[in-house]
Amino acid sequence: MATFTLPKNSRITGKGQRHTADGASRIKKFKIYRYDPDSGENPRYDTFEVDLDNCGPMVLDALIKIKNEIDPTLTFRRSCREGICGSCAMNLNGRNGLACTTAMEDLKGEIRITPLPSMEVVKDLVPDFTHFYAQYASIRPWLQAVTPTPSGKERLQSPEQRDKLDGLYECILCACCSTSCPSYWWNSDKFLGPAILLQAYRWLADSRDEMTGERLDALEDPFRLYRCHTIMNCSNVCPKGLSPARAIAEIKKMQAERQI
Repeated sequence: MATFTLPKNSRITGKGQRHTADGASRIKKFKIYRYDPDSGENPRYDTFEVDLDNCGPMVLDALIKIKNEIDPTLTFRRSCREGICGSCAMNLNGRNGLACTTAMEDLKGEIRITPLPSMEVVKDLVPDFTHFYAQYASIRPWLQAVTPTPSGKERLQSPEQRDKLDGLYECILCACCSTSCPSYWWNSDKFLGPAILLQAYRWLADSRDEMTGERLDALEDPFRLYRCHTIMNCSNVCPKGLSPARAIAEIKKMQAERQI
């Protein structure tokens, strides 16, 4: 079993339930979801106290500090720390977001951290993305064309055609939007969810793609597309400021127009 030494201003009381920072002037409490399916134990919350004078400003800074200095068994994903990779997506005080771009000062009181809703949990704050990625693969997220590429040239777009991809290509597949959607909670086995549908529209909107009809055929289903009820949770939580709801509406519009 691994051993670790706590910093002088920290202690553990109980069975990993509360970690305190004594003597610090600015303290922030973190109530963090803990679950290890291999242990056979039920999920629980552990409470940690972090001295803000010795920690970076973002929630991810606090999580890294907790893991490095207090409890090395705490498990979470992170990579870029710049809001680009989407690895550190989690639920912070009831709202999905990226731990690396969420400032602790923007979260009032005790910070409660749980994994993204509706997904199976691998361990602690790590959700299982297997089904999410399988849904992403199902939309064939790459350029499909039957005409040969111009000899020695790229497939060109006008500035106006390229502008149509703004607000779509920036998606980092963090799943904050999909796991904020009640329709996805209830029907994730059939409904593709906001993130995947935004990605689907990214290719429908691309002037270089020549499989528009086939892509729309694949989405013409009572569940894959039409479980969206425009609740708007997806657009409200997107850490990149995108609007999956608008993309879904555009797909529905394309479906309707081709029936006319």
